[in-house]
Amino acid sequence: MAEILVGIISGIVSGTGMGGGTILIFALTFILGIEQHIAQATNLIFFIPTSIVAIIVNIKNKNINLKLGTYIAIFGILGAIIGANLAIYADVKTLRRYFGFFLCIIIVYEIYSMIKENKISKNEKNIK
Repeated sequence: MAEILVGIISGIVSGTGMGGGTILIFALTFILGIEQHIAQATNLIFFIPTSIVAIIVNIKNKNINLKLGTYIAIFGILGAIIGANLAIYADVKTLRRYFGFFLCIIIVYEIYSMIKENKISKNEKNIK
C-alpha cells in the first residue's frame, strides 16, 4: 500500500513539473527503507513514462520551446551518462550526502522564490 501511495504522490508532483523524482527518492529511502543506489535507479525508470506523459500534454498545450528543449536534452543526456558513472562508484553515504545537499539547495531556492513572489504580489496590491 505504501508503494502505491508513494507512486501516486510522486506522479502528481511530477505532472506539475516540480520534480517528483526528488520526492520519490526521499520516500523510497526513508519511508520504504530502500538503498540509495536502488532508489535512484528506480527513479530513473519512474521518470521515463511520467516525462513522456508530461511532454505530450505540454506539446498539446504549446508550452514547450522545442529548440531550447532539444539543446537541454542533448546536454542532459551527456550529464546523465557522467552522473550515472560517478554514482556507480560512489558509496551509499556519499550519495546520501549529495542528495541531501541537493535537497537543501532546492529548499533555499523555493523559499527565495516564495518570498520574491510574495513581495511582487504585495507590490501589485499596493499599486491598485
